[in-house]
Amino acid sequence: MTKHTVHVDFPGRFVFIGFGSIGQGVLPLIMRHIGTSAERITVVAPDERGIHVMRHFGVRFIQKTITQLNLRETLEPLVSQGDFVVNVSVDVSSVDLIKFCRERGALYLDTCIEPWPGGYTDTSIPAARRTNYALRETALALRDGAEDAPTAVLTHGANPGLVSHFVKQAMLNIAADTGVAAGDPRTREDWARLAHTLGIKVIHIAERDTQVSPVRKQPGEFVNTWSVDGFVSEGSQPAELGWGAHEKALPPDGNTYDFGRGSSIYLSQPGAATRVRTWTPRAGHFHGFLITHGESISISDFLTVRDGDKVVYRPTVHYAYHPCDDAVLSVHELLGRNFVMQDRQRILMDEITSGGIDELGVLLAGHSRNAYWYGSQLSIDEARELCPFNNATSLQVTVAVLSGVVWAIENPRKGVVEPDEMDFRRNLEVCMPYLGPVVGEYTDWNPLTDRERLFPEDIDREDAWQFRNVRVR
Repeated sequence: MTKHTVHVDFPGRFVFIGFGSIGQGVLPLIMRHIGTSAERITVVAPDERGIHVMRHFGVRFIQKTITQLNLRETLEPLVSQGDFVVNVSVDVSSVDLIKFCRERGALYLDTCIEPWPGGYTDTSIPAARRTNYALRETALALRDGAEDAPTAVLTHGANPGLVSHFVKQAMLNIAADTGVAAGDPRTREDWARLAHTLGIKVIHIAERDTQVSPVRKQPGEFVNTWSVDGFVSEGSQPAELGWGAHEKALPPDGNTYDFGRGSSIYLSQPGAATRVRTWTPRAGHFHGFLITHGESISISDFLTVRDGDKVVYRPTVHYAYHPCDDAVLSVHELLGRNFVMQDRQRILMDEITSGGIDELGVLLAGHSRNAYWYGSQLSIDEARELCPFNNATSLQVTVAVLSGVVWAIENPRKGVVEPDEMDFRRNLEVCMPYLGPVVGEYTDWNPLTDRERLFPEDIDREDAWQFRNVRVR
């Protein structure tokens, strides 16, 4: 029997809010790598999805939908001083959960800053307030006067989360390969200065999922390798991207904000209807969806260099996601239905055939070596060998949840924390055994490669890495 490293002992109770594919995949990792026991773990979820996993480990299950009205009465008996709430739900407010955990003296982690139902799609709310940017501003406001509060880790899955640690390692790799003295960056200012010195204009979170099932998508069905609800929710939000200082002009449908830190913009269309050009080592160049994600905002903010109020340097940062082929078909059908969700949903897990991978990493571009991708090329076959109740996509997320939980337990009084502010080395140490091949590769590709082969295009030939060239129109 394989002996697994116990990274930290935890005497408190764990409460999972939600138990979809991510919750199901996280539980075995927590049981392996954190000193706890089944009787100290409770799952609160609206339905019995994942009941076989709960029964396998013998954890307690409470079937209940958490709402604004019942949050306190539901969780008060379950959460007290020294406990840990792992929020892997949709439609449960992260901000309200953090406030509750702070009152109770409990630790907290989520993989996305969630609003209450309708927060993403309620058109009576201005588009600028339905963005991850706005959600982040609300969550970060909880820091005011509460720096020594119980640790609440925001947005720590694969992306957002793990990719922020990839960015730091990638920058150190580029510095070593180009003769730039990186030193030992520790602070936000150190990392921003290094990114500026390297000349990084663009960071894509570039992902290509090639997992496939012999049971192909049917009409009226949404198929995905992770949460359908989560994917549709974020795909329905306005497309968002961190907006770089090198960009010459705002997109025609681009919008800035009149509140907050000003590190990003949003487009007047949903992310699921917005495509961009990107590159990964195995897939080569492809079109991905510009789905809004928290890391697009936090990384661009974290790496901003200012001279007083003036932004001297900031990279353009955004997600570029090509999900599994059946998920692409599902999105296409969803758009044709004007975002009315399909009646049936299916998460690909046991039926995935051998050979597919989820190639997830960060593409740092515009520097002296053009572009460098660094990330995980985890296959379905290796994911199955490494941990039960996971596929390649979920395992990249769930092991990052594990590392965030470990870090929070080791750093219990940090207040509200983003992935960019955490120790990237510690998180990568926990994650690496579960990521398959982790590689770095340079490429000569840029968004102008092979362009205008059939028709003339409105492109910027002077600066290949303008968003105008990256976006698919």
